[in-house]
This record gives sequence, structure tokens and C-alpha cells, in this order.
Amino acid sequence: MTPRHLLPHVGSLPQGQRNAITDVAGVTVGHCTLDANEVQTGVTVVRPHAGDLFLDRVPAAAAVLNGFGKSVGLMQVEELGVLETPIALTNTFSAPAVATAQIQQCVAANPETGRGLPTVNPLVFECNDGFLNDIQRMAVTGQHYLQACEQAGVEVAEGSVGAGRGMSSFGLKGGVGTASRRVVVAGGGEHTIGALVLANYGRLSQLVLAGQALGVQLAARRGASSGAPSVQQAREPEKGSIILLIATDAPLDARQLRRLALRAGAGLARTGSVFGHGSGDIALAFSTAYTVPQQATRPMPSVAMLHDGLIDPLFQAVADSTEQAIIHALWQARAVTGRNGHHRNALADLLPGWPSSSSFPS
Repeated sequence: MTPRHLLPHVGSLPQGQRNAITDVAGVTVGHCTLDANEVQTGVTVVRPHAGDLFLDRVPAAAAVLNGFGKSVGLMQVEELGVLETPIALTNTFSAPAVATAQIQQCVAANPETGRGLPTVNPLVFECNDGFLNDIQRMAVTGQHYLQACEQAGVEVAEGSVGAGRGMSSFGLKGGVGTASRRVVVAGGGEHTIGALVLANYGRLSQLVLAGQALGVQLAARRGASSGAPSVQQAREPEKGSIILLIATDAPLDARQLRRLALRAGAGLARTGSVFGHGSGDIALAFSTAYTVPQQATRPMPSVAMLHDGLIDPLFQAVADSTEQAIIHALWQARAVTGRNGHHRNALADLLPGWPSSSSFPS
């Protein structure tokens, strides 16, 4: 299998040291993976900084590309433009349990939460992993969220781990992927953009990797071996989702961060997504350049924001790192067999010689 560092590099911008969202200083990622027969799921956590996010919030904004989703906490992010907890990813039915764990975590650190202090806004994104995972078991608990937080670090495992354990993409194994790009902004210095995706979307025939329409060939091979899909299957709406997280150290406000989040859709579209009817495609961007205090008695930050006229290189970095992160998610994912014997093949097993060769093994 082609090593990660030899996969195609998307675009002309240089990558960060790890080619991961953790190339943005202070950002860490942790996973807790549940792998037990019918239970194939987990939790992934992204921490914007190592401090107390409830007291020292970071600016953020979301863009809903297609809103077929059940995320928790987006309304207040839209209204206030800040994050108050780590960002959590999990399966659809486990979002409430993880949100409860985030509230309990905040109360433990700040006992006046909801009393002398404001209530906390948990933030949980979800995708439906019910094909491989027995989602009705609601196996994820608050303890699993805490374990993911404890495991958070700068080295990011990818593929069938954490929240990505039971995810599917393009009829193959999906999961977690990450990437980064560095940009030089005229008069504004050098900045880093990092992306992390939870890939659980797409139709096989539409798959495009690094500009190669590999899905057509893969779908034809699958059709020849198992029979062509029925007319009903071909007409069914896409039922997957993808969560796209963008981090940057550039000094941006919530309005600018929403513009950044929206550009993740450009990278997503390059892989063959059309933001299908049943797909929850949601992007969120945050900046680590400054924090916003929870308490009004503390001074607000005095930060010179990047001028809108200089933001295009960051848009390019978002699109490129998003596409790269999706490639990593698909390539790093290992095959998984789960609920009722349901199975997802790994892309790397089907195309072991890619990108030097896109031919299939005999």
C-alpha cells in the first residue's frame, strides 16, 4: 500500500510539518474507538487549546452545505460566534450522550456553570454509522468522550478510528482524515490552515481522487461481480454525511470564519460530492489567534483582524487541505465487518498501487 506521504499532494501550497490539523499550534485531537462485533463506533475530539474553553472561548462559525443532520450546539455558535467546549464527533444516536458529557465536564471544572456563570453550549457533530454499527445500542457513553479528551495530542490517527470506526464513504470504508497547508499573506505574515474530516458520504460512481475519476472504474467492477444496481437503488437519495472542521492561526472574526468554512465545500466537491439530499454536510472553522473571555469583568482582546482583501490564499488552503484530508480518510481506512455481517472494503485494498497505477489487482 502506498504510504501516506507518497499520496498525491493537492494544490501548490506547502503542507505543515505533520500535514494535519494539529499543525495549527495548540490544537490537539483524540479518539476513543469501540470495536466489538456489532458495535463499530467511537468518539473523536478536537481541542482548540489546552485551557478551559468555557472561560477562554475561541472565535468560530459554521456553514451548513446540506442540513440533513442532528448536530448539537450550532444555533449558539451562529449567534455568538464562539466555541465553549472541545468539538466532538460521534454517531447520530450518541450525540445526546456526548453533549451531556461535555456539560458535566464543564460543570466539574466550573461549578458555577448554569448558576453564577452562564450555561455552557456543548458542540457535537454526528454522522450515521448504522450500516456497520448497531446504532440502536447507543454504546457510546460519557466516559468514552472523556477518554478521547485524555488521549488528545498532536499525532492524529486516521481512517477507521474514533468516530470514523463505523463510517462509510462511496460504498467503501470511510472515517477520519486530516491535512494542513501553509500560506503567506501579503502584509499579514505566514499562517497555517488545518482540516479534519469525518467522511461518511458519496456514491461510488462519483468518486474522484486527486482529479482521477476512479469511482466509475470501481463501480463498473462492482457491477460486473455482483450485478448492476436496481433502478430503485440508483434513484435512492444519498444517505451519508460529512463533517468538515477547519482550524487556523490567522486572526479572523466569526464573519470571516464562516466564509472560511464555506470554502471547505470547494474541496468536498472536488471528490465527487454533490451535497446529496440525505447528506448532512456541515463545516465549522475556528481561529486560535485570540480568545474571547466568558466573564464581562475581563478585558476583550485587542486584535488586528486580517483584511478581507488578503483572505483568498486562506480560501485556497481550506479547499486544498479539505480535499487532502478526504483522500487521507479514505486511503487510511481499513476494512471493517460489523452489524449483521455488513462489510466495507478498504479503498487501499482495491487499488494497492494507486496513484502510480489505478489498475485493479487480478
